[in-house]
Amino acid sequence: MSEPLLQVRTLHLAGAPGVVARAREFARAALHDWDWLPATTEEQRAAAEDVLLVVSELVTNACLHAGGPEEVRIGRGTKLLRIEVSDRAQGVPALQTTRAAGKPGGHGMFIVQRLCLDWGVLRDAGAPPGTGAKTVWAELAAPTQD
Repeated sequence: MSEPLLQVRTLHLAGAPGVVARAREFARAALHDWDWLPATTEEQRAAAEDVLLVVSELVTNACLHAGGPEEVRIGRGTKLLRIEVSDRAQGVPALQTTRAAGKPGGHGMFIVQRLCLDWGVLRDAGAPPGTGAKTVWAELAAPTQD
């Protein structure tokens, strides 16, 4: 992480229905509270939309490949916003090199890579043996303030 986070919010999602929509609304509320929304410039609007898209992609990825997310954390610093999605699966997200052109799916981590300053995976060292507890994180640049 390139800077300390000033505020962090956590949403527990384990077993909840409609997790993608819940996570997006959670992120939207944080963006409102942190004055990213309502956006007053095109740059601010694009930055907020990027955050919501990355939240959707990471949570959807956890649903499709990790049995669903355990929780989502969103933190803000002065120059960036960090999104973290935790799950209990062994697999690690990767950029798919073999995607069928014109078919849905397989583009999520490419979108995350394109929109974010950086992203990665942290393993939970304290997790019970045989579990794959991990956190997929992504950092986006904060929009410049007027």
